Amino acid sequence: MQVILLEKVANLGALGDIVKVKDGFGRNFLIPHGKAKRATEANKAEFAARRVELEKQQAEVLASAQKRGEKLAGYVLQVTQKSGVDGRLFGSVTNIDIAEGLKSAGFEVVKSEVRMPTGPLKTIGDFPISIALHHDVVADITVTVIGEA
Repeated sequence: MQVILLEKVANLGALGDIVKVKDGFGRNFLIPHGKAKRATEANKAEFAARRVELEKQQAEVLASAQKRGEKLAGYVLQVTQKSGVDGRLFGSVTNIDIAEGLKSAGFEVVKSEVRMPTGPLKTIGDFPISIALHHDVVADITVTVIGEA
């Protein structure tokens, strides 16, 4: 299936690119999420007419993400979790916990933006975490896990 991308999609292309994707990816993800349209002649003509508007919209989204990233960069979030004597947690600290902690601190973050390369945090300590606010904007924060008896 060929689609026209309506925004930048990681590992696929930029705004306006006509790319070939598997049918399921196009039908089940790209089109329902508004990231692409089928590459028919009518849709190509419509896209050409709306290209400037879509580029302006994407620039606004990028500027918003950069502003959020500047506020968030270098932030230290403290999360308290029950732990054993050896410093291991009962349970773990997940992306949901980090997103909720950042929301309570006044930042607009959803759980899908939290990138945890090593998976959930299961011990006490300081951990570097990335927050992907946009394809081009990634803010690095530190999560400090504090144990309580």
